[in-house]
Order: sequence, then C-alpha cells, then structure tokens
Amino acid sequence: MPKKVLALHCHPDDIEFMMAGTLFLLKDAGFEIHYMNMANGCYGSAVYSKDKAAVVRRDEAIQAARFLGADFHESITDDLGVYYTPDLIRKTLSIIRTVAPDIVLLPSPEEYMEDHMNTCRVGVTAAFCRAMPSLQSIPDVAPVGNDLTIYHAMPYGLTDGMRNKIIPDFYIDIESVIEKKRTMLGYHKSQKEWLDESQGIDSYLDTMQEMSASMGSNSKTFNFAEGWRRHSHIGFSANEMKPLEEILSKKIAILPENNKA
Repeated sequence: MPKKVLALHCHPDDIEFMMAGTLFLLKDAGFEIHYMNMANGCYGSAVYSKDKAAVVRRDEAIQAARFLGADFHESITDDLGVYYTPDLIRKTLSIIRTVAPDIVLLPSPEEYMEDHMNTCRVGVTAAFCRAMPSLQSIPDVAPVGNDLTIYHAMPYGLTDGMRNKIIPDFYIDIESVIEKKRTMLGYHKSQKEWLDESQGIDSYLDTMQEMSASMGSNSKTFNFAEGWRRHSHIGFSANEMKPLEEILSKKIAILPENNKA
C-alpha cells in the first residue's frame, strides 16, 4: 500500500501557499495525498455573502485538490470558529483515524492568525489521541495505532505574530514544481480576483512565489523552497522517524544553525 500524507491547514488556499510544493513532490514519490481545510472560508470575500462564499471557496478547493491529485476532505467549521475544543478535536480525530496517515502536515504553532494556530493545536491533539479506544470521534471511527510523523509548515509571512523570524529545521527544493504550485493556488479565483483589484494583477500569486523565493534564499542552496519543522515523536511513534528528510533527501538542505538534537 502507498504511504499516506494528510495536509491539514485552516482556510482554502493555505495549503497552496505553504505546503503545495512538498505535496507535489510526495505525490511524485508515490504517496497518497489527503487535503483538508479545517475552516470553510466563509468570511474570505468582500463580494459574496457568508453562505455563498463558503460554497464558492469549497468548489475552488475541490478543483485545487483535484489538480494535485489529492483526496478532498470537507471542512468542519466556519472561519473564526476554529477553537481548541473537544468538538473540533473529535471531528478532526475522525479524519485522522479514517485516513491513518504516515505523515501529517500542519500549520506553524506560531502564526499571525489565531485560526491558523488553533488548527495546529487541534491537529496535534487529534493525532495524539488516534489510538485511544475510549475516545469517540465524530463521527465515530475505530482507533488506529500506526506510527506517524508531524511536520509544521512555515507561517504566512515567515514570522510569528510578534514579527520574530521563524527558522525551519530544513528546506525542501520546490523549483521543479513551482509552476504547479502557482497553478494550484490560481484555482482560488475568488481570492485572486479580490486581491488583484486592491493590490494589482497577480499580486496573490506573486506573493506566494516571493515567499517561496525568500525561503530559497534563506536555504543558501535553492531558488524556491518550503521550510519545515518536525514535531517531537513522543506520543506519535515508538522511535524518532524522519520520513520527509529521507524520502526527499536529494532535495533537502539543512544549515548548521538548523541542526537540533
């Protein structure tokens, strides 16, 4: 059976901005890709009503996931409804048990937006609880006990909310898939058109590419990159595992200052 990765971020387009390059590379490596936005994007429009925006942005996310070749999973709450609650943990737990991923990609624990940070917290706890037989998920799915590894993406803007620079453990070269990443982000037309009107043509796509180029520059090796930090294995696997570093070893850069125990 192919290995599985679950990409879980907050809003439609967040996966595209911060994770998509790595996901395309994992797809090429034979991984089964699962795509989930915790929130439905309902407030991310200056044109549509709340309900209409949720429908439009869901359709855009489905198209983006299809372009990636990923299995799409439905959102479980509205924007600004992402809190660290038992209800959201149990709903996310159901997805994790259903997918039984080998790798879970989550937002950075430090971000400019509370929804993003809460998505991270909920995702970590749901993954931690996946094998607990007495904890029922919503809907109820049988526990799974497979080892998994969690990685955290870089925050949007590459800093925390206090403007401190976030340094990844390692960088992944995404130059070979940067155009695919740009195309995938372009499926979120409602966001692109909104920002094009206010900030200039293709500003939305250019911002993503500039952040990828900035990460490439920080790597001192690549032209375009995504950065990742690996979560502690304790509670998630019997032994420390480094699947991204091993599977994509030819596309990894680790600077001396990034080495950790």
